[in-house]
Amino acid sequence: MTDVDSDRGTVLRVSDSALAMVLDVRAAEEQPETLALWVEVTGVSGSSFTYDMYFQAADDARPDDWSHRQGDLRVVVPAGSIDDLRGALLDVSGEGGEEGMVIVNPNQPPAPRVASPAMAGPPADLSGDVAQRVLAVLEQQINPSIAAHGGRADLVAVEDDAAYLRLGGGCAGCGMAAVTLSQGIEVAIRESVPEILRVVDVTDHASGTNPYYEAAKK
Repeated sequence: MTDVDSDRGTVLRVSDSALAMVLDVRAAEEQPETLALWVEVTGVSGSSFTYDMYFQAADDARPDDWSHRQGDLRVVVPAGSIDDLRGALLDVSGEGGEEGMVIVNPNQPPAPRVASPAMAGPPADLSGDVAQRVLAVLEQQINPSIAAHGGRADLVAVEDDAAYLRLGGGCAGCGMAAVTLSQGIEVAIRESVPEILRVVDVTDHASGTNPYYEAAKK
């Protein structure tokens, strides 16, 4: 397996800061040196693609997949996602405690395409004081930061001590959305709205059992 398919050029670049973050997450896996970061398009939400990122054995890549080694990380894009991801960048958005990962993709799905099914979650109730303060944090602090990378976070509901969010655009389908949620959005919300103790992502990132991040696929 070659590092780059020269006939197709570079499909997905990884920034240095994103590379460091991915390698840090991968280090917790068994036999991390054997695992590649797989990135694929899983569907469409609105006018943007949704994505799945996960760790899987590098040797599982097929000849028609795109594979590239960047530093200590091999990146694989399955054949079916190559055209939709061509020229994209995996990057880090935000600063300090608000850092998260986003996919900056110059490509958009052709219209019209059916958006992904409605995401599961509690019934929306945004009329209360706590919900309004969470909305203010999202609109004033979070969305201006991730919007530059095509991402958006929407409040679905507030129930007891939990805020339920749906991530869209460049954040939807990103397998590192847990990093965005825990290191950025959740920190900001809990600091500004102490009544909120949990922030729950109800985005259907990969139609799997874990919406945030898949461990290595066997």
